[in-house]
This record gives sequence, structure tokens and C-alpha cells, in this order.
Amino acid sequence: QVQLVESGGGLVQAGGSLRVSCVASGRPNNYAMAWFRQAPGAEREFVAAISRSGRTTYYADSVKGRFTISRDNAKYTMYLQMNSLKPEDTAVYYCAARNSIVATMDNTYDYWGRGTQVTVSS
Repeated sequence: QVQLVESGGGLVQAGGSLRVSCVASGRPNNYAMAWFRQAPGAEREFVAAISRSGRTTYYADSVKGRFTISRDNAKYTMYLQMNSLKPEDTAVYYCAARNSIVATMDNTYDYWGRGTQVTVSS
């Protein structure tokens, strides 16, 4: 069983930066992990994913070049560095994990955190 806890969300102005973190417990180093987000009135969408080793990453086109996903397996922590933030990045950001290869579909992830709110003002 894996437990995931996100932190680091907040309010930032457009063009600013923010880093959100996800601390995992329960042998998370065997799990691929990902970030998803959900804006009010919208469906949850894929943001970024990272393989168990950290060597393979995937990004949604909307965040490519602005966001960077990483993980520190020694600290059981995954990060999402968000730069050049836009108002349309406003959402609840969720951390997810799966005991398999990295994927981008949310329905393939088994474990989820409760989310952290990111708000970007214009």
C-alpha cells in the first residue's frame, strides 16, 4: 500500500514559479509516478509522469518546456517544478503512483494523493 501526500501549492502571479512535492510511503521506489490536475468544472488531465528510475519522463503538450518532473528515491519524494505559470494552470494538482511502467492515463494509476491547490493570478 502506498500513501501519497502533496504539498507546496499556493497563489502565484502569472509568469512566476512554484514547486509542488509529493512524499510517498510504502515502498514507492518500485512505482512509476505522475502528476495530474483538475480545474473547476473540468476533467482531470495528465500533466507529467516519471519512471521508477527517473530516467524517462513524459509531459503534456500544454506544460512542455515550462514544467519539470523529477524524483528523489532516497527521499521517497517526487517534484513538479512549474515555471512561467499561466492562469490556465490553476487547478488542484494530484500525485499518483502505479506499480508498473510509466503511463499517462489516469485510470491506470492505483494510488492517489488528496491534491494541492495551485492558483495563478493574472
